[in-house]
Amino acid sequence: MKMLFACGMLAVLAACSEAQETPEPVAVTPVATAPAAPKLSPPDEAVFTTAFAEACPEAPEVSTALCKSLGFGEEGFTCNYGLGEDEYRRNTATLVPEDGVWTLDDPEKTCAAADAA
Repeated sequence: MKMLFACGMLAVLAACSEAQETPEPVAVTPVATAPAAPKLSPPDEAVFTTAFAEACPEAPEVSTALCKSLGFGEEGFTCNYGLGEDEYRRNTATLVPEDGVWTLDDPEKTCAAADAA
């Protein structure tokens, strides 16, 4: 009896699998995408030193700098830096991309803070 039941289930299963039709493949047309605009590489110590020297020529030279992204979706970097003989990064400035180069976000404020130090 068990064998008859198993054969019946197998016949039903076989009938179900034969009834399924395979879908026709859909033609995928490639979509042309515009080439991505070249991005600036993240600023390093040399890039920050150059941007700072151009914005604040009277300020002491940058001795050390470390830049970090402002965050996902934000444009720019925040940089901690030291001036002159200082080996510690006591000052902070923000770099933003402008005309394909990194520049200080608020050069007047940054230069005034450098002159006060």
